[in-house]
Amino acid sequence: MSSTTASAAALPADPKAPAADTVKKPVNPRSAKRRKSLAQWGFIAPAVIFMALFFGYPLVRNIVMSFQDYSPSTFFTGEAPFNGTDNWSNVFNDGLFGKALWQTILFTVGSLVGQFCIGLALAVFFTRRFPLNGILRSLILLPWLVPMVVSGIVWRRIFDQDTGVLNSFLGTIGLPGDTPWLTSTSMALISVILVNIWIGIPFNMVILYGGLQEVPKELNEAAALDGASAWRTFRSVTLPMLKPVITVVLVLGFMSTVKILDLVLALTDGGPADSTQTLGTLTYQNSFVQMDFGAGAVVGNILILISAVFAVFYLRVNRNEGK
Repeated sequence: MSSTTASAAALPADPKAPAADTVKKPVNPRSAKRRKSLAQWGFIAPAVIFMALFFGYPLVRNIVMSFQDYSPSTFFTGEAPFNGTDNWSNVFNDGLFGKALWQTILFTVGSLVGQFCIGLALAVFFTRRFPLNGILRSLILLPWLVPMVVSGIVWRRIFDQDTGVLNSFLGTIGLPGDTPWLTSTSMALISVILVNIWIGIPFNMVILYGGLQEVPKELNEAAALDGASAWRTFRSVTLPMLKPVITVVLVLGFMSTVKILDLVLALTDGGPADSTQTLGTLTYQNSFVQMDFGAGAVVGNILILISAVFAVFYLRVNRNEGK
């Protein structure tokens, strides 16, 4: 009996059998879930911190400033007493605010309609194959690539009543060559809208051109075989297929146009007689010309609210399109 036990003890261990110290312990599901959650937060933490520092804090600070008596001396003393809704009531009771709001609506609607219609027409035109197609599309992108301030300065020279190229050209073809494009209260806003249309056409054309490439050609061919005209095919087949792209173009165009500042400052500086004053320029005038930072914050908050409403609209439309 003892010999059998000794021989059994002398037998070598099975090499395939796992060692006692290498046996894996069962994983706690709660601990695994916690580690996964920490890893996920580790990936999104940099983006959250960035948004909080560079978007969240300025937004909150601007809202707080709109309820404070914030003056240039505040930068030195650090004291900005709360004045309730005085800044808001002063802005709303100012006749210039209503005028700027109305002109912002006209400027935004006029710019979007012009940019979209011309951009769509060019996008449809460039879907046809012809020599120099790519080169011409590249040249049309130039207004979009030039800084807006540079565009404004160039167009200010073009629109000059006495020495501008536009009036000189109109005079050579027998039309009135002394139009006060930027110095007339009835023409200045129209001139600014025209320049903004010129700047925004490339963006609309590029996005809509990309959308047109995704429209199946078989649908247009089927409509043509059924006897539909080119306009009927475009209206009944192409436009419905472009609806998601059109939504993106219009919403993004609105959000970039409604708060425009540098172009108006370069062209007219809000004049003449506040005829081109918009909410964007009014914010600048209140904050950095009149040094009324509280009133400037109020107008800025109104612009943020308008943009937020259209951003929510854009997200809802996209969600519904996805469904």
